Amino acid sequence: MTNEAPVPPSVLWAQRKEDIFLTFSVECKEPTIKIDKESVYFKGINAQDKKSHEVTIQLYDNVNPDTSGFVNKGRCIEMVLRKEKKDAPYWPSLTKDKKKPHYLKVDFNKWKDEDDEEEDGGGNNYDLMDMLQSMGGGGAGDKADKPSFDDLEGDSDDENLPDLE
Repeated sequence: MTNEAPVPPSVLWAQRKEDIFLTFSVECKEPTIKIDKESVYFKGINAQDKKSHEVTIQLYDNVNPDTSGFVNKGRCIEMVLRKEKKDAPYWPSLTKDKKKPHYLKVDFNKWKDEDDEEEDGGGNNYDLMDMLQSMGGGGAGDKADKPSFDDLEGDSDDENLPDLE
């Protein structure tokens, strides 16, 4: 570990009507994470380069810490924050501060616009624990429940290729 001051990790964020998704893009074995009503705290040491990372994100609005959670996937930490006000409009930003922090970026892979959710029938079509388990958390089922490459039939890559001339 170095004596340098900790720096914020790269953070990706997305939202849905009732949830906020955060991804801390740092490989960290034992992070310190605190989810409060008004903020999220992260501290950890990158397993690769031993750099210390630390950040406190003051959230735009309140979340419910009791129903929020996170999963350490090894290469990143994924978090789901449940909004306290379920019928509130989408947050205009993740933070209360008007200035966007340099380490914060939108996660377009998880983002869903308000209009898109209304077309899908609105509301949540998922359970928080199921989502956390699908992110790679413990209890996600045993190997027998998961398909393997051996289960695939008729894969087009199995066909013989013509000889080169």
